[in-house]
Amino acid sequence: MGFSEAIRRGFQNYVTFSGRARRAEYWWWYLFVLLLSGVALFVDIYAFPSSSEVGPAYGLASLAVILPNIAVTVRRLHDTGRSGWWIWLGLIPLIGALILLYWMIKRGDQGANEFGSDPIAEETR
Repeated sequence: MGFSEAIRRGFQNYVTFSGRARRAEYWWWYLFVLLLSGVALFVDIYAFPSSSEVGPAYGLASLAVILPNIAVTVRRLHDTGRSGWWIWLGLIPLIGALILLYWMIKRGDQGANEFGSDPIAEETR
């Protein structure tokens, strides 16, 4: 899976909280969100230099990706055999984020699990 495929799947599965997302899909999506945020901040800094708050470009970009970002994270948790409710662990400062980071880096379950079939095995068919 490449960058453009991950972006397409992210928006195609905008609010799909079921199924699984492999590591490549999650991390390419994450890179896209970082790049989009950087571009939006750049636009806000140069288009609205006197504003000390979040500018409109960054606000719109954040709104555009918040639901697909949550959805791809939940599907990634499913790939590691965990419920999507574990996303709330990120609210615990530092420790929660580190645990979620470890799970996002970790290889997903091989074969089917309770959340669906192995996305890597599906792509090789």
